Amino acid sequence: MATALATEKAEQAAGILVARRVSGEQGARLPEACRPVSEAEAFDIQAAVTRRLGAPVAAWKCALPVDGRRVAAPIYSSTVHSGSPCMAIARGDLVKVEPELAFVLGQDLPARATPYTDDEVDAAIARTHLALELIDSRYTPDLAAQASFDEKLADGLVNQGLFLGPEVGAAASRVATELAILVQHAAGQAPTKLAGRHPNGLPRAPLYWLVEFLREGGQGLRAGQAVITGSYAGSFTVPLGEAIAIRYGELGVLNVRFERLTGGPFGEPSPPQ
Repeated sequence: MATALATEKAEQAAGILVARRVSGEQGARLPEACRPVSEAEAFDIQAAVTRRLGAPVAAWKCALPVDGRRVAAPIYSSTVHSGSPCMAIARGDLVKVEPELAFVLGQDLPARATPYTDDEVDAAIARTHLALELIDSRYTPDLAAQASFDEKLADGLVNQGLFLGPEVGAAASRVATELAILVQHAAGQAPTKLAGRHPNGLPRAPLYWLVEFLREGGQGLRAGQAVITGSYAGSFTVPLGEAIAIRYGELGVLNVRFERLTGGPFGEPSPPQ
């Protein structure tokens, strides 16, 4: 059970991060008095942010742990988009994105005493979509570069939202270790070609890990939630106001146009509980 001091620290940090999510503004690193110094504190701050926002968790981002660092963060309903134009926070006239696959659940995977098998998780997946993770930090770029992994984890690992593109075949997508990514955003110009490779090999592997990570913490996943599991080509920027077409190998093409979102995607946050 969290101590009163730990709870106060998480709430103080969450208040700062929630204010920036609401306003769309970036700022300094968290004050040292409430800066997380462990993974546990970072996840406590994540949970406090979710409580304060009062927004449903519509998706998760995750990856397999590397060097003991666990990667998981909620994505909120008001930041998940499926239509074009997609409203996004832009820095200058550019939106930063990452090409991913999103697995959408068709049934709940609630917390329980026994682990889930990979087959059970597979059976819960209703659809797979081409997707773009929208990238933005609540810290200014120069200070974000100085922040520890725990600080970034507390802030949701630079997630500002998720764009869900077209549905793709389950069989081909589950073994899509490598995908040539072609980005086209200017008529008459050759597309940018990126050698896409999933950072964890098979794209469902982080989903299996996330299910167990949440289960061990007494949480679950719900039908309708989407899970993204890692970028095929890192992060890159695309311009506002232009038709963007991104080909994911032979899986298909995602089309989107981004428009500037002024402020943040949230209304006034709920008071802390």
